[in-house]
Amino acid sequence: MDIKKRNFTVVILSLMVFLSNGDNYASATLISNIARDLGLSISVASISVTAYMLGFGIFTLFFGPLGDKYGKVRIINIAAAGTAIFSILGAVAFNLSSLVVFRLINGMFGSGIFPVTLALVGGMFNDKERHKAIAGVMSMGFLGSATATIIGGTVSYFASWRFVYLIYGIDELILAIIMLKTLERDKSTRKKLEFTKSYKVIFSDFKFIRLAGLLILMGFSYLGTFTYTGVSIMGKTSLSIFAVGFILAFYGVGTVFGAKIAPKLKLKMGKGFLISAGLIGFAALTLLSYTLNIYLIILAMFGFGFSFISIQSTIVSTLQAMFMNMRGTVMSIVAFNLFLGASIGTSLNAKILEISNMGQIYLTASIIIVTIGILSSLFIYHFEQKKKNTAFTAVEVNS
Repeated sequence: MDIKKRNFTVVILSLMVFLSNGDNYASATLISNIARDLGLSISVASISVTAYMLGFGIFTLFFGPLGDKYGKVRIINIAAAGTAIFSILGAVAFNLSSLVVFRLINGMFGSGIFPVTLALVGGMFNDKERHKAIAGVMSMGFLGSATATIIGGTVSYFASWRFVYLIYGIDELILAIIMLKTLERDKSTRKKLEFTKSYKVIFSDFKFIRLAGLLILMGFSYLGTFTYTGVSIMGKTSLSIFAVGFILAFYGVGTVFGAKIAPKLKLKMGKGFLISAGLIGFAALTLLSYTLNIYLIILAMFGFGFSFISIQSTIVSTLQAMFMNMRGTVMSIVAFNLFLGASIGTSLNAKILEISNMGQIYLTASIIIVTIGILSSLFIYHFEQKKKNTAFTAVEVNS
């Protein structure tokens, strides 16, 4: 694949990841409007959000192996068309049951976009370029998540929650058609579709397990905390939901900036890069705990996003390097662990808020983030050194 076509593919896939992640996170801003429109309580209306997450979480583990067997582009095309159609159907739901079903299936298809796209992009670049490419796609996904609060809140305020799903669905459908006509099919990397065997091979590698396990902590500390950050900022500053939405968007801006410079910083700083990223995350949450200054909050959100993408993209690119012919399966585990950690974090933090405050949540998350930075640095450094030694030994034997 030539460079222009490869870059075009990455741009199209990044846009789809942006929309699918936004489709997911925008739903959280719509609960009160859905409840009012359908005559439901807030707790009952929130089932529609849970349905999407349930479908997403369960089917994440299936799409990766399917991509390895049948080709990642084919699976992405199917997932993109499916999530577009059912997002549009969500806009015309006539009661809670229909909305839950549409969002459940939407989540099922949506779970195939993020992990399989990262697996495909990872295979399109060499070792030197892969980190930057993966970080770029990931940053677009989390930018989509961060800006979803603005998009969802604004559209539902001036129009209806139905228009939010409709807008995302139509945009996804347009991109899905473009992808179907332009993306070049990739080859299968697995001869047989063997879910159990694929996961058994990967989970037999202790180095992979311990590094992938950090992603659960990533989901818990970063995403589980981000869920309540908007509410926390509104409570401390009395800003409107629109203003808070723009502040939260700086989390996404931080991920985009981090995606551009993280690979270069890693090369220059070596082991210290991930530790430094962890310390930046610690500082960002500490700042969020104490400051009421809007500009400092914006700085903290930027640092929070930068810290997340720096650590996350480095871990993901390393995990892919461990099983290069099973990138789809690897990314399914990555997405599932993030989802699992975020779900646990969201649930546990809700209980913490009942008996304490956001300060306690920020403190806990900040300590975990520093720990992730230190451990990931050690694990990845050990893997890279062993890889270099193996390559050096192979050269000596051949010579």
